[in-house]
Amino acid sequence: MTLPRKAGLGFKPEHFPAISETKPDLGFFEIHAENYMGAGGMPHAMLERLRADYALSVHGVGLSIGGPDPLDRDHLARLKALCDRYDPESFSEHLAWASHGGVWMHDLLPLPYTAETLALTCDHVDEVQEHLGRRMLLENPATYVLFDNSEIPETEFLTEISQRTGCGLLLDVNNVFVSCVNHRQDPRAYLEAFPLNRVGEVHLAGHEEEELPSGPLLIDSHGREVAEPVWALYAETVSNTGPLPSLIEWDNDVPDFATLMAEAERASMILSGDHHALAS
Repeated sequence: MTLPRKAGLGFKPEHFPAISETKPDLGFFEIHAENYMGAGGMPHAMLERLRADYALSVHGVGLSIGGPDPLDRDHLARLKALCDRYDPESFSEHLAWASHGGVWMHDLLPLPYTAETLALTCDHVDEVQEHLGRRMLLENPATYVLFDNSEIPETEFLTEISQRTGCGLLLDVNNVFVSCVNHRQDPRAYLEAFPLNRVGEVHLAGHEEEELPSGPLLIDSHGREVAEPVWALYAETVSNTGPLPSLIEWDNDVPDFATLMAEAERASMILSGDHHALAS
């Protein structure tokens, strides 16, 4: 199963009445896995009704798949129960770590790109895919620091993981822009090196900008509309790949449903090749 090559939205419970009433023309909804690891209650009642009408993407934030510790087997078991229950068209996680020695950082932290971390991450991806019995997608991170001991370019690191494990990739275009601006790199060069043939889903989100004495610092905030340079990179990408499942992420300061739909409709226009969508 794969997601429809259309625009989708991150599901927010406060939008459930509007979704139920209007049945919007969207390809899929995405949920964060960790919000649905309980057994029942209103969250699952809404999700079951949503699942009856739409394709579903389950997006994890808690596996710490790039970390040095063994994967949390209890967390994996809860994730498998969720995937078995809803049989989503896609499951994805981040190239990041979030725990060490049993302590959770509540953030998605970057890792150095070395032969050692590559092998460890591949082992973790293999373990996740074997445990879930399904192929996963791995997302490129938004980063704010680089490691002196990194020896493999990020695009090559992701390509190697995908080739060794068979996993797909989730291309977050906003993360590409945020990281490249923060590290004074060219986002178009990054995308030229990215293995686009392995992308199973695209993420689009908003970011904040701070002006520091050393130059601009972008924060992957998920709290506003998608920025114009990100829309432009997205349009250039799908002009090369053809339509891809494309999610609007807006997780903080969540607006009304009409505002989210306007963002999704803009993504739909770009997916259909309508260049007027970039004229806003």
